[in-house]
Amino acid sequence: MNDEEASSGGDRLEEVLAAVGLHSNADDELIRSGFVTFVGRPNVGKSTLLNRILGQKVSIVSDKPQTTRHQVRGILDRQGAQIVFVDTPGIHKPRSLMGERLNETATSSLGDIDVACMVVDATAAIGSGDRYVASRMPKNSVLVLNKVDVTKEEHILKQLTKASEFGFAEYFPVSARTGKGVEALVDYLIDRMPTGPRWYPEGTVRDFSDQFWIAELVREQLLAVAREELPHSIATRVTEYEPPLVRVEIAVERESQKGIVIGKGGSVLKEVGTRARKQLPEGTYLELHVTVAKDWQSKAKSLEQFGY
Repeated sequence: MNDEEASSGGDRLEEVLAAVGLHSNADDELIRSGFVTFVGRPNVGKSTLLNRILGQKVSIVSDKPQTTRHQVRGILDRQGAQIVFVDTPGIHKPRSLMGERLNETATSSLGDIDVACMVVDATAAIGSGDRYVASRMPKNSVLVLNKVDVTKEEHILKQLTKASEFGFAEYFPVSARTGKGVEALVDYLIDRMPTGPRWYPEGTVRDFSDQFWIAELVREQLLAVAREELPHSIATRVTEYEPPLVRVEIAVERESQKGIVIGKGGSVLKEVGTRARKQLPEGTYLELHVTVAKDWQSKAKSLEQFGY
């Protein structure tokens, strides 16, 4: 085959690959790249840890259980390495169809990943819930003992000793809040990554739409401002997206909850809008609308409407 025929054959191959949405990676740089998932019980600090690793906020946080309801992907780029981190809902005993869906979302993240990290709260005793999560983890998983900045050293050692019963590959005491121990964890995870392509273009930090992020920011601020028993009853979604105008629907399960979300004279809704707007591009016009979707957590159709 002469040079012209070889070139022609290569061009035809590229055309065929392009037709099915692929491309030849013969010239792609091979690096250490792969997927890492964070799983664990509610409120152990998975989202805070992800944000700390990436150096910016890609997953909302609050002190309420089940703040994370989806698999949230954040991408870390380092010299010669890229890790796609997957944040997941806390695994818990479900009391509704919504709870079952959240658990399914969390456990499904354990498939097709390179390293699974089980995050445990250093300030809480390791109990049956942790053992249940550990039983679902691959044996080459990593245990991350979080919140070591707010507990004594002897308690940390006790927790690590007890967690060693899980038989995981490695154990890391860290503080997602201060960053203590996080760099050592990241270095270890990079070393565990296989050789492969760069899954996302350099500079990509998150893998979700602006609409999803805006709805999440609104829900985060609702959890912070409306301090009553509302976390599981609130769902948010963007119903209109024509920047700078963004309209967000806030759904609650009962009419009585609607008044709590709105607040006296609209005070709660106004505060939520102000806080969320500060995290959006300047000039964004954020319109919030509260609706009642009766028992939406227990209805498959309603869950699908809100992306669960």
